Amino acid sequence: MTSEATEAFVWAWLPGASEPIAAGRLETSGEIVYFTYGRSYLDRFGAIPLYLPELPLRQGRIRPPGGLTVAGCIRDSGPDAWGQRVILQRRSGYLTANSDTGDLGLLTYLLESGSDRIGALDFQTSATAYEARTSGATLDEMVTAADRLEGGLPLLPTLETALLDGTSVGGARPKVLLNDGDRRLIAKLSSRSDPYPVVRAEAVAMELARRVGLDVALTEVTEALGHDVLLVDRFDRPECGRQRRMLVSALTILNLDVMMARYATYYDLADAIRSRFAEPKQALRELFSRIIFNICVSNTDDHARNHAAFWDGKILTLTPAYDICPQPRSGGEATQAMAIRRDGYRYSQLAGCVVAASDTYLLSKNEAKDIIDHQVDTIRSEWGEAADVARLTSVERDRLWGRQILNPYALEDAA
Repeated sequence: MTSEATEAFVWAWLPGASEPIAAGRLETSGEIVYFTYGRSYLDRFGAIPLYLPELPLRQGRIRPPGGLTVAGCIRDSGPDAWGQRVILQRRSGYLTANSDTGDLGLLTYLLESGSDRIGALDFQTSATAYEARTSGATLDEMVTAADRLEGGLPLLPTLETALLDGTSVGGARPKVLLNDGDRRLIAKLSSRSDPYPVVRAEAVAMELARRVGLDVALTEVTEALGHDVLLVDRFDRPECGRQRRMLVSALTILNLDVMMARYATYYDLADAIRSRFAEPKQALRELFSRIIFNICVSNTDDHARNHAAFWDGKILTLTPAYDICPQPRSGGEATQAMAIRRDGYRYSQLAGCVVAASDTYLLSKNEAKDIIDHQVDTIRSEWGEAADVARLTSVERDRLWGRQILNPYALEDAA
């Protein structure tokens, strides 16, 4: 393998801008990644901090806060397990059971992942010349490359860069980025290891989320080379993709990293919304509604990187909901990834959420119950149509209904 990167330059799209500018420099010192704003950026009219309180606009080298090794807003822009595997395969030529994504450092992953990443940052080896890294591959080529990678097969020379445009997207599952005219899309692919139709299950959950009234990313199910594909409209690309919106994960908002993710809670996120978000009461109602919906559809993978907010330099605003995917379960007790109540309660039961409505989410008991009743009634009445949109077979519908979707455990004592 080639040597590890120890320096990278951060380029940013400011609000309303259609072109990036150099914002600063990342450099490693031991395990710590420091950031320094460029003088030209600090002197620029309209420059904003990449995120506060992590990276205030000031001269000098900035150390990550708390126990972090890198500023969370920078880490949010990097690839996760899937993208790291693609980059590792591209570097080594193959992957084995012993391949370890930890063999490469963050700056290497930032510089070798695609430029069309989530949010409004990118990373370059130069502070003066911006060169976008993109593959231009078709969806069929991307699906073929992803299938070979998952099967442990070497990529053909014609496919070596086909997955570049998906390396900068978070998550562990295979996904790529697409442009379809003015639409900017994330294409989430089915996997060889899927124990059930994951793509269509997520599709029906996202469709139901829209129908119950959540602010949710638009989705569409399609097929490529016999593989299910979920197309997700990108909400971080306004003006038909000509602009980019800065955003940060809830993990970053809570000043945590991946190793500390188990400490992330909904009630801490609710407190952050009260103090730092636009229209906090409305945002808290939306957050509570998302918790309720996650429980209704057995999305227990609702960890802090699956929640995010737009950042405009001063204030935060919830992004549309995303990555709502029913998780496998055979029945009985389940828990959410983040605690819902201040006493540590995280059980996947609707009734237990009502207790926290007033002090944590600024909702009355009646308002909380109305949200629950509306969602349960809507899911029941619109299940058939949503399942049609998601292309679920009759067998798949029977397998999801009453198990992942409105599991009896979730409804206990909810009346």
